[in-house]
Amino acid sequence: MNIIAFSKALYSTWIYYSPERILFDAGEGVATMLTNKIYAVRHVFLTHGHVDHIAGLWSIINTRNNAMGDREKPLTVYYPSGNKGIELYADFLRKANSELRFKLDFVPLKDGEKVFLRNSTTTNRYIKPFSVVHTYSETAFGYHLIEVRRRLKEEYRNLPKEEITRLVKSYGSESVTETYEKKILTISGDTILLKKEDVADTEILFHECTFLKKEDRKFNNHASLDEVIELVKDANVQTLILYHISSRYIRSIEKVIKKIQIPGTKILYVHPERVFEF
Repeated sequence: MNIIAFSKALYSTWIYYSPERILFDAGEGVATMLTNKIYAVRHVFLTHGHVDHIAGLWSIINTRNNAMGDREKPLTVYYPSGNKGIELYADFLRKANSELRFKLDFVPLKDGEKVFLRNSTTTNRYIKPFSVVHTYSETAFGYHLIEVRRRLKEEYRNLPKEEITRLVKSYGSESVTETYEKKILTISGDTILLKKEDVADTEILFHECTFLKKEDRKFNNHASLDEVIELVKDANVQTLILYHISSRYIRSIEKVIKKIQIPGTKILYVHPERVFEF
């Protein structure tokens, strides 16, 4: 199990990616539902400043500050630069928790700015934010978790294994391989719809799907099921996880989504009343 999530549109949304100890958004109840796992979180990446995505921050900070165990682990909260709602809330949290026992930082990010999680000779992973369209009154982000990998250069890929081994011994692995960036995880945040280039070739895509029926939408700030499915077709997404689903669809969601198939893509969803594990 690498991912734990909860998402009920309008009420609370958060996604915990355990390999890197990252929390994407921090909706109400996140500390209660994650329990002891909340102490492992190193980074929080906020997509935007709506209450259902940030209200749980106070509980996270308070719980970590008053725990009996290790209270010295730092916590860094990243957010879209210029997002006034988050900046006001961050200022309130600093004032309300003036005697913190751990280091708490709020760091604004710009579109495309990299946050390195691991940067060594063996593993290079980073978070890369990208702008999404949600409400015109504030900046909103989606996030990519990217790993830098190596692969054979195209001209060597059809050679026999023995020949490749000989070339590596003679010239070194650097001469026959190249680096490339692989999207391990993509988080849409709240948005009308991501772009094709944002979802293409990602291993796991969390895409918001507030509406199962497009006609239920009054404003162009959330995605519908048919739009997300059309977006992901031929995008080489290994796993699509639909989230931020409105509670109005609780009775019909399972039946509707079971009917959908995308060749080569596994489709899952975060039920609005259950904790999701993957």
